[in-house]
Amino acid sequence: MTTLVSVLSVTTVAGLATGLGALPVFFRARVTHRVYDAALGLAAGLMVAASVFGLVIPGMEEGTLRAVMAGVLLGGGALLGGNYLIPHLHAEYREWFAEGGATADDAAVMEPPAEDSLVEPDEGTEGSGAAGEGPTDEEKGILAERESSLRKALLIGGAITLHNAPEGLAIGVAFASGLNEVALLLAVVIGLQNVPDGFAFAVPMAETGMSNLRVVWYTTLSGVVPQVVASVFGYSLVGLGSGLFPLSSGFAAGAMLAVVFRELIPSSHGHGHADAATGAFLVGFVLLVVVDAVVVV
Repeated sequence: MTTLVSVLSVTTVAGLATGLGALPVFFRARVTHRVYDAALGLAAGLMVAASVFGLVIPGMEEGTLRAVMAGVLLGGGALLGGNYLIPHLHAEYREWFAEGGATADDAAVMEPPAEDSLVEPDEGTEGSGAAGEGPTDEEKGILAERESSLRKALLIGGAITLHNAPEGLAIGVAFASGLNEVALLLAVVIGLQNVPDGFAFAVPMAETGMSNLRVVWYTTLSGVVPQVVASVFGYSLVGLGSGLFPLSSGFAAGAMLAVVFRELIPSSHGHGHADAATGAFLVGFVLLVVVDAVVVV
């Protein structure tokens, strides 16, 4: 019988793989937009295949089609609802886009500060405040708001939770239902997917001027924390009733699919590298099938 300790251990290992994706920040000059888009495509292919083969099909084998499809709709709806209600910053390569109530100032704080942003105006030149007096009280207030580390943490944490929680939920649900092979398959796939996912998170984070070591540390936490918490929730949820797996598996699958089509695919297209992203998507999908066959055998 699978214990909660086993669930925590497996999910933690899968989450730690996110940190591997941040290692290229040490060579950030070599990171190209094509590589970034391809990484997102690879992650999308893995997640789509995992949703179908690791969650939807096993859910239908354990329960009814109606229950699984209801779960898919509920999971997708919950992700979209959270995306609308939870203020967060959505990263696209070296840019940040505010969503869910986040503002343009919130996105601006993630950009590296300009070297001359606080140059004092010379006497006789136009500028804010009198010559030599520095920024006005209003400008100081804006700068203080932009430098709020708590605000940054909340906004980034909202995006991380929306993206990674469904994956941890899927592992916990599978383990709680006694489908250990399915759970291990999901853990392997999610671990593989977390590498490009971590890369996608680390690149814009590194552009804020944060040190490389901190980027790697925060990127690793971004995979471990929400996935572990969600896995415990999923494990506990199914434990409340043996018949909840079909609905829960559908819910996790729907949330993961919503992440793919709401975030990963749009972020990997429109920059002139759609072919690279599409090719990587297919590679990710095929890789899941291969891993599935190895785990089952």
